[in-house]
Amino acid sequence: MKLSEYFEKTKGIGVIATSDDQGKVGLAVYGRPHFINEKTVAFIMADRLMHKNLQANPYAAYLFMEDKGRYVGKRLYLTKIKEEKDPSLINQIRRTDSCPAYTKYKDSIKYLVYFRIDKVLPLIGDKK
Repeated sequence: MKLSEYFEKTKGIGVIATSDDQGKVGLAVYGRPHFINEKTVAFIMADRLMHKNLQANPYAAYLFMEDKGRYVGKRLYLTKIKEEKDPSLINQIRRTDSCPAYTKYKDSIKYLVYFRIDKVLPLIGDKK
């Protein structure tokens, strides 16, 4: 199964990690990535810590745990490649049914941040 299909069909919870230029790490719960192609994903980001960290350090990691009651999922290692501030594009790709934070942060959601997928690992272990 393609990675894009996996994320489109699989229910679960995701966490993104970034760090600033001093290496101080931040974590936040995030929805599933939006696939541009099999090597590029995008996340809709508010003007908050995760986005701020990416201005100083382009590397991020995304952990996804499936809703199966056991430790199954994926880890994506990412490098930021660009970002956009087009509100109409953000609204077009936003998943309205799975974005509970949207209402709370609606006014601060300003960025569509694109990442290259550098590595994909299972949730536990280092082999596919």
